[in-house]
Amino acid sequence: MTKKLNISKGSVRQTVKEWTIITLGVLLYSFAWVSIILPADGMGGGATGIAMLVYYATGGIDGGVPIGISYFVVNAILITAAVFIIGAKFGIKTIYSIILMSIAMSVMQAVIPNNILGLANDKLLSALLGGGVAGLGISLVLMQGGSTGGSDIIAMIINKYRNISYGRVVLVTDCIIIGASYFIEHNLAQVIYGYVLTATFSVTADVMLAGNKQSAQIFVMSEHYKEIADLITNDFHRGVTLLDGTGWYTKKPTKVIMVMVRKNESTYMLSKIKALDSKAFITMGSVMGVYGEGFDTFRK
Repeated sequence: MTKKLNISKGSVRQTVKEWTIITLGVLLYSFAWVSIILPADGMGGGATGIAMLVYYATGGIDGGVPIGISYFVVNAILITAAVFIIGAKFGIKTIYSIILMSIAMSVMQAVIPNNILGLANDKLLSALLGGGVAGLGISLVLMQGGSTGGSDIIAMIINKYRNISYGRVVLVTDCIIIGASYFIEHNLAQVIYGYVLTATFSVTADVMLAGNKQSAQIFVMSEHYKEIADLITNDFHRGVTLLDGTGWYTKKPTKVIMVMVRKNESTYMLSKIKALDSKAFITMGSVMGVYGEGFDTFRK
């Protein structure tokens, strides 16, 4: 009964954490577009970039179609592809992100005063800051297995079969969309700043996602190895390998737990192990790559 309860608590906590982070990422991304990029007549790529094209083409600040509405319509076409190609769980998170972002963008655009940050006349700062904040927001969403649609879905589909970075795929796709804005606004500066924004966005996303994928190898020596192994399996859903060892000084046999984890979950795991056995001997080291279930897929 206790074991089942622990599994339930750990699973609920992990689920709440995932959806909370996705929500935060979506709100950051929406704020970046509405309050940082849009006031400076910025331009970007992906589904949001297409929504911006529609906004400018229909009148812009003088009554253009709200970007939240166009964003939703564009992404509605991609939801089915996300479900069938990437998976149902990904599709559910994508649907949530798209709906929330459509609502957030529409509400923010209606409620937040235009040029609230005073960046309307500083297009370079708007592109750099907007790209950075948007990149941070999208990274939080992608780390939890979600997506905000558009170029993200394309990038994740390609990543499923080819080892090409997310940022590189988005960069190419977005450059095409940004370039198309010239035929609507006939503003070369807008196109150039759009490329600056997209480059900043891509670099930020790549740095964040690369850090999230870093892994660590942990060895644990403890008399309570059974309880620790159950803890790792039930609370962290990580595989455990039990090795036989011998203490050279004591000449006594001992059990050694080996587990591979993401670095971003290692600190919490170590604290839980120490709480269970304060005398546990633990070592942790970085590894170049981990390929297999729960980690990365090796691509030729």
